[in-house]
Amino acid sequence: MCMKEAVSRISTYSADTFGVCSSLYELGGMVVIHDPSGCNSTYATHDEPRWYDQDSLIFISGVTEMDAIMGNDDKFVHDVVSAARDFSPKFIVILCTPVPLMTGADMDALAAMIEEQTGILTMASTTNNMNLYDKGIAWAMGMLAERIVKDVPAPVPAGPMCCSWQPEFAACGAGASAKPLRVNVIGATPLDFSYNGSEKSMKRFLRRSGFSPCSVWAMGSPLEEIEMAGLADVNLVVSAGAVEGAKVMKKRFGMPYVVGVPIGPYMQEEIARGLRRAADTKEDIYVCADSRADCSEADTIIIGESVYSASLAAALGREGQAAKVYCLLNEWPGVLGKEDIFVSSEGDLRCRLAGWTGTVIADPLYGPVVPEKAHFVGLGHTAFSGRLYQKVIPNLIDDFESFVKKVNDFAALVHTV
Repeated sequence: MCMKEAVSRISTYSADTFGVCSSLYELGGMVVIHDPSGCNSTYATHDEPRWYDQDSLIFISGVTEMDAIMGNDDKFVHDVVSAARDFSPKFIVILCTPVPLMTGADMDALAAMIEEQTGILTMASTTNNMNLYDKGIAWAMGMLAERIVKDVPAPVPAGPMCCSWQPEFAACGAGASAKPLRVNVIGATPLDFSYNGSEKSMKRFLRRSGFSPCSVWAMGSPLEEIEMAGLADVNLVVSAGAVEGAKVMKKRFGMPYVVGVPIGPYMQEEIARGLRRAADTKEDIYVCADSRADCSEADTIIIGESVYSASLAAALGREGQAAKVYCLLNEWPGVLGKEDIFVSSEGDLRCRLAGWTGTVIADPLYGPVVPEKAHFVGLGHTAFSGRLYQKVIPNLIDDFESFVKKVNDFAALVHTV
């Protein structure tokens, strides 16, 4: 029997608070988790591979039982204001957890009080430590798009004095159209891409394909680059939660977006084509779903984050290895193919995997629920197993060929038996 809402054999995904922390880690802001204790140490020791290499202003409030029960919010405000005066962050985000949630703390009001006393942009998140990390990424990317990205000046209309014959000075006309399309990458965090240079590989892919990278949200780009993200022509969304940020950019700037991860030559070609088409037509394109081969008879299952897994499935399909995706995270419309499944729980997953004899690609901590007769290919996912497999998580944007060889070698072995 499959029990719902029970986890007994596998790990759990990172929480929404850590999705926010991971998204904002490098941007010079101050993030305060309003919680008694434990959250920050869990984030630092399990989910944040940058903790010992890069400084970041991530704190925990250390709220006591008495302060929580008596509603002593003044102490929290005082501590945040004091820290802000010491460190001068570029912005402040306060994160809700179960304790302030249960005691009814008005996080928006606390943020307003802190902003009034510091003069620093302060926002309260909608986290509760009960939702999954992709919800936190969605909030953070939406916040960056709404509150951090600056307005851009209106384009100069073409006229008789337009110097389109000088590309370096043109604001319109033939000179402007000759410039490479500018692209923001939205949704790159170590929770989904580890700390193995994937974000740098994305930039290299864009440059090789004739694009100009504007910013990466949020690895390797300072806040100043994200502030100017409104100057881009199109957004590349590389995780499901980040679609929310892309939608805000579409609303503010009319900027279309393309969803997919450039894994392998096929997906890189499809994404490059999609970026150009989106910039031309202003339509949003879900390459990770649209570029999939028929997987109705797939003998490979990929378990993981929806955009990454669907992109990997598309890349494998091009190599002759049809794959379908099982995702245990939140359901985001349009990301998965028709044969893919949003799985509700560990019990549901065990039922769906029962009797499977093909290949399963997933984080190694899914091993206990994979049938013995299946071929298990480990692919570490920081949001699921923390730092346990950090040193062996491949950068599939650059190293796809060696990974697909492991999958195809087993498929060839099976077909010869």
